[in-house]
Amino acid sequence: MKTKLTWKIWLLIIVVGLSLISIFGFPPAFLNNGVLIKHVDSNSTAFEQGLRPGQVIEAIDGREINNADDFSNIIREKFLTDEKIKISIQTKDAEYILFTNQPPQIIVSDISKTNIKLGLDLSGGARALIQAENKSLSFEETEDLKQVVNNRLNVYGLEDITAKVVSDLSGNYYLLVEIAGATPKDLEDLVSKQGKFEAKIGNETIFIGGERDVTSVCRNDPTCAGIELCDQASEGNYFCNFNFVIYLSEEAAQRHADITKNLGVNVTTQGRYLSQKLDLYVDDILVDSLLISEGLKGRVTTQIQIQGPGTGTTIEEAKLDAEDSMNKLQTILITGSLPFKLEIIKLDTISPTLGKDFIKTILLAGIGALLAVSLIIFMRYRKIKTSFALLSTSLSEIIIILGIASFISWNLDLPSIAGILATVGTGIDQQIIVLDESRRSKFLSLVQRLKRAFATILGAYFTASVSLLPLLWAGAGLLKGFAITTLIGITAGILVTRPAFTDIVKKIEE
Repeated sequence: MKTKLTWKIWLLIIVVGLSLISIFGFPPAFLNNGVLIKHVDSNSTAFEQGLRPGQVIEAIDGREINNADDFSNIIREKFLTDEKIKISIQTKDAEYILFTNQPPQIIVSDISKTNIKLGLDLSGGARALIQAENKSLSFEETEDLKQVVNNRLNVYGLEDITAKVVSDLSGNYYLLVEIAGATPKDLEDLVSKQGKFEAKIGNETIFIGGERDVTSVCRNDPTCAGIELCDQASEGNYFCNFNFVIYLSEEAAQRHADITKNLGVNVTTQGRYLSQKLDLYVDDILVDSLLISEGLKGRVTTQIQIQGPGTGTTIEEAKLDAEDSMNKLQTILITGSLPFKLEIIKLDTISPTLGKDFIKTILLAGIGALLAVSLIIFMRYRKIKTSFALLSTSLSEIIIILGIASFISWNLDLPSIAGILATVGTGIDQQIIVLDESRRSKFLSLVQRLKRAFATILGAYFTASVSLLPLLWAGAGLLKGFAITTLIGITAGILVTRPAFTDIVKKIEE
């Protein structure tokens, strides 16, 4: 005799199916080949040709790429000498041809086999909790700060950046910035300094960074930005100079003309220059002084060339230092200074290796715990169907939580994993309540007993929900993951898995 499934059981099946689609995608993500571009050096040939973070490389010179090891092996084989060669990179959407004598300056990773997003606790990177120095910010001011920081980070072409506003139970607002794959020093350099740029002649400010005075900054264009000279300064000490062009607003150009028209002219072996230099300051520290050609005296010009040095123990180190200095200066000129001087009150770094080890350990521990609970249930109730029903319902609850997290693009971190484990534990407790009530006093019907069990579960749900709400703000939002995943889990349990389990138990007992 066939058992007819109730609508509650069908609802569980449908929700689990949709959750699996949310986790793996349709068609499933694990069927995709290639590698994901995580970072492209903004001064590289690859960047100039159009390669960007987020693209998927499927082949190089017609050779299929399945994972990051394939990519590394092919690149290593092609660049055995310093000769300039042609390399064809095929992505999902286009083909890019590079002529270069060095490997493409890009960082790739394996394509994720699921849509589950892992937080820094599991994927590795750097995280900073930031607040304004000597100032309490409102929510609106913190949102403005987030926008400026996002602009500053996005200029670098980085992937996997998260900047969000969080608050604590006292109502203080903070900015939480996370960058996958970055070091604490990288993150500190990018966001801790205010980045106030000023160009001065004497004590007069000509222009500052940001859209008000700087209308455009040349980047990634060798005709107006690049490293122009590298040489040896002394034994074991090399230097390189960078230069790039910026375009000023009419107001800033007029200020430049008004100040320079009263300056004298000095004659040197290098040429004729004005008596004062254009001094460049970042955070009130002089970073460079530029000679001003006599031809610019009293002239309204919107085009200015910015120069600066880089040093190192080798030419390559000096070149990289110059490129890094140029990038940071360009970034500050584009985005302007941060609206407040910031201080980092908490700075963390997480190793991706530890994250992978933790995931393996937690999976093994979770599977072992579910099997142990199922065995105990079987020993107590002496029914294999009952044990299987409890095990499958608990697994379906985990799938639903992960499916919803994938759908809303929630980053799963260690607190989130703890929330999933807590949800599974409370779910098993509640399922045992259902099983116990189904076997109690025969004075009540089976339906009445199961309704009484569900009433107990419902009361526990509301109690847990209220107790979890403060965790959304506790610790400046660092425990938010635990609260979110636990709320998702217990809500899915009360709406989907618990009613379905009740009907399954009813079918088994009947």
